[in-house]
Amino acid sequence: MLETRRLGRSDLDITKVGIGTAPIGSTPNWRVYWGPQDEKTAIRAIQTAIDQGVNWIDTAPFYGWGKAEEIVGKAVKDRREEVYIFTKCGTIPDGKGGSMEDLKPDTIKREVEASLERLQTDYIDLLQFHDIDANTPIDESWLALQELIRVGKVRYGGLSNHTVDLIERALKVGPVTSNQVQYNPLQRKIEKDILPFSQRNSIGVLGWGSLAEGFLADNFTLSKLDPKDFRRNHWYAQSENQAKLERVRETLRKIARTHNSSMVDVVVAWELTHPALTGAIIGIRSEKEAQEMTAGSKLALTKAEMQEIDQASI
Repeated sequence: MLETRRLGRSDLDITKVGIGTAPIGSTPNWRVYWGPQDEKTAIRAIQTAIDQGVNWIDTAPFYGWGKAEEIVGKAVKDRREEVYIFTKCGTIPDGKGGSMEDLKPDTIKREVEASLERLQTDYIDLLQFHDIDANTPIDESWLALQELIRVGKVRYGGLSNHTVDLIERALKVGPVTSNQVQYNPLQRKIEKDILPFSQRNSIGVLGWGSLAEGFLADNFTLSKLDPKDFRRNHWYAQSENQAKLERVRETLRKIARTHNSSMVDVVVAWELTHPALTGAIIGIRSEKEAQEMTAGSKLALTKAEMQEIDQASI
């Protein structure tokens, strides 16, 4: 059995790691292309993670413009009661090959209906606003989400990549169960405001980018990626960031050797040590990655090792 944590003030007890589905939503016509992905392999990866005891999946319509949600729907069709499904709304195609944010009440309702169909379910455990829509007052958007909760199509509402002031505004309308934010040793900004605010207000935190899009994975090699892989032009791939990246990777590698473990396990263990972080999202693409995704949630780092990682990531 994997250890669980309560997500905010909900009744959802989630495993410390969850299934991330951005990579398996990868399609050549999506601008966040992760390279080729076989659908059957993706379905097996999700099912293997559930077999390991992982009990939540994080997805979004944005991931491959519905592709990831469709794969999740197929993977859990006969196992719906074994897993919580977290999805998002608000990020829609802009008609020019990119995306835009739209959290108008009608758009939210329309997106939820489409997600329910792709996911082959009649309810979503956690619906998250994907990104900030500067043109729609969050009060109106959050009220629309509360109505979806009232009618039973959504169980809980969360935010993704939202600032403290917006979370506070939403809280005046209705409960905020969670906030999903980027967090890894290379991205620690949320330690200043989001994490302490969430902890004070009993809001769960889900960390995305846990492995820095693969840059903190053991066998990651930029030159071996598909020529059209978006990570070739990523922030982490820029020459001015190489010294910090290599410093962090070497520190993680050294600690991993001490524990006869992997670099990925050390990254996840470091993230989960923060008391405000409820769960880390781990993107998986294969059965092997699914089998390996839980080890970090069981690894205990020493205080000295935590300090080493902290120092390397400054």
